[in-house]
Amino acid sequence: MKKAELVFIPTPGISHLVSTVEVAKQLVDRDERLSIIFLIMKLRSDPKVDRLIDSVSTACNRIQFIHLSKLEPDPNQPSNSFISLIESQRPIVKEEVSRLVSRSESIPGSPTLAGFVLDMFCTSMIDVANEFGAPSYIFLTSSAASLGLQFYVQALCDEHKVDPTEFKGSDTELVMPCLANPLPAKLLPSSMLNKEGLPILIIPARRFRETKGIMVNTFEELESHAINSFSNGNTPPVYPVGPMLNLNRDGDRDVESDKFKGIRQWLDDQPPSSVVYLCFGSRGSFGVDQVQEIACGLEQSGHRFLWSLRQPPPKEMGLGVEIKMDYRKEMNSDGTDDIVSAGEIERGVRCLMELDNEKRERLKEMSGKSRKALESGGTSSTWLGRFIQDVVDHQP
Repeated sequence: MKKAELVFIPTPGISHLVSTVEVAKQLVDRDERLSIIFLIMKLRSDPKVDRLIDSVSTACNRIQFIHLSKLEPDPNQPSNSFISLIESQRPIVKEEVSRLVSRSESIPGSPTLAGFVLDMFCTSMIDVANEFGAPSYIFLTSSAASLGLQFYVQALCDEHKVDPTEFKGSDTELVMPCLANPLPAKLLPSSMLNKEGLPILIIPARRFRETKGIMVNTFEELESHAINSFSNGNTPPVYPVGPMLNLNRDGDRDVESDKFKGIRQWLDDQPPSSVVYLCFGSRGSFGVDQVQEIACGLEQSGHRFLWSLRQPPPKEMGLGVEIKMDYRKEMNSDGTDDIVSAGEIERGVRCLMELDNEKRERLKEMSGKSRKALESGGTSSTWLGRFIQDVVDHQP
């Protein structure tokens, strides 16, 4: 039996690393031929990252971590040069992979390099993989619909010579294969509607097309329409292998159990389905005025809530409610900030928490399907098996 080794290169930071580690654990649990090496880049010291790595290293001897030199931002570069920072690591990554290949060739029975699994922001490492004659794969931490959106806008730019930034404020409706309903062009993400942000999404999408396949942290039952849209052969194979969740809180159990004990106890004491949870992502934050409107809207809704609040320096599936589709966190032409009012927030929370029985049942059904998807014989388990077979079949 031929052993295979995958090199994983995640984006620096805990938010992407957690789900990437989870898919690695699933892979080695499914097939004893596989082993995985993580090449870890760091922008700054992060105790959560260190605890996660220590926990997984102790629990699984077929997943190893190699720490690369710390990323040092160039003070002469603009603040959006994050991808440039990652690109600067290519020589170091090549050096580390060369060591791995040399070790494999010198020790009988060692696994051979089978491919690279890259985060969406690490596509420049495809060049390194090509130097070693190894296939590249992507692990996408977001949704299948967002992947389809990236491919769609990239094709508009490159194949149809359309400038998406011209859609800002437009009434044009875009018909995308990945979405069941037309999307008003003016609702495209802000980064796709400005000259500076567009390349950050378009350049990776171009490189996605060079890979052997894309694992997505979603499951077939949740995004069947988007996933089916990739079956026309215009993109690499897409494997919906999620949801990849760290339910055991590897490396954080002891530390965070005391810190958040009060919050968990409060949640346990609440009636079922009575709490709305607000979290705007690892980089989501608002100004004082918007925070006040959110707070007032929550209070006026009369519903219990838990809010993960950070300070500043999905309706398509029939599971969410609309609050304000055209909101953008940017300044208006008159110099004022775009604000979602307390009344709009109150209405949205009430609609969400006072769902009719049909929507509540759909939500419970989808929650159950997400668990079954990863079980033996489930859709995500099956897709993961297909990915493993692809890796084994395409070993260099």
